[in-house]
Amino acid sequence: MNEQALHWDDLRVVQAIAEMGTLSGAGRRLGASHATVFRRLNAIEQRLGVALFERSRTGYAPTPAGEDLAATAARVAAEVHGAERRVAGRDLRLSGSIRVTTTDTLLMGLLSPIFADFQRAHPKIVLEVAVSNQLFNLSQRDADVAVRPSLSPPEHLVGRRVGRIAQAVYVRAGTATDAWVGPDRHLGYLALDTWMAENGANEHCRYRVDTMFGMLAAARDGLGRAVLPCYLADAEPSLVRLGEPIDELATDLWLLTHPDLRRVARIRAFMAFVAEAVQASQVRLSGQGDSRA
Repeated sequence: MNEQALHWDDLRVVQAIAEMGTLSGAGRRLGASHATVFRRLNAIEQRLGVALFERSRTGYAPTPAGEDLAATAARVAAEVHGAERRVAGRDLRLSGSIRVTTTDTLLMGLLSPIFADFQRAHPKIVLEVAVSNQLFNLSQRDADVAVRPSLSPPEHLVGRRVGRIAQAVYVRAGTATDAWVGPDRHLGYLALDTWMAENGANEHCRYRVDTMFGMLAAARDGLGRAVLPCYLADAEPSLVRLGEPIDELATDLWLLTHPDLRRVARIRAFMAFVAEAVQASQVRLSGQGDSRA
């Protein structure tokens, strides 16, 4: 066996360091320690007899040889992930695992009981739920299915629009205030930022937080008015809605997967189940239920 032969794990190490720029970042990507990545990189370079990265106090920059290997790693990764999806697409069993990504508010305010009902109906299917406000890379199998609010879902994914999420202004019952609660810049909610600026709310905003749950808690505790999803805030007994849902902040709710996975039996069963259950909850999503206002 050629001692200089490259292995897939070698390419993964080089790609992770090139993309992250540091050993610690690469370690997080690979699920390994800083020291382990350092040892593996040294071993690869010694085996190949070439430096792959230039070290500095700010991080690791790939040499021409490192850039070549990192590009090769990206191509191999795309092929490997594609093969995994194609093989998984032939799976006709209602068993195995499904990794689902969604937001914290959707999970707690809408999806958790739906997921529980699905798991009880299909006990041989294991659900792995990844809570994040970032859209995971379904092409690389970071997740199999995404349940996401979006006005423009990625074109390379397939799925269906399963509902329309309404939002409105809420305040603690019995509170007369012109103060506002707003999103922190880290929440990345540009549409709400714009709406608050255009409607004079920013001038009276004295409290900002980087999660919708944080905004709901602040409104519940009397810190001011807040724009919140109706399906979440209407269920909070201490809040009342002020006015009708805000048309320009309504967002579509999408159920998405990669095209290679849409024929997998467990994925099809899961998406059909969730779509039906969410559509049955459209009155809550659209803010047409009892707002107690």
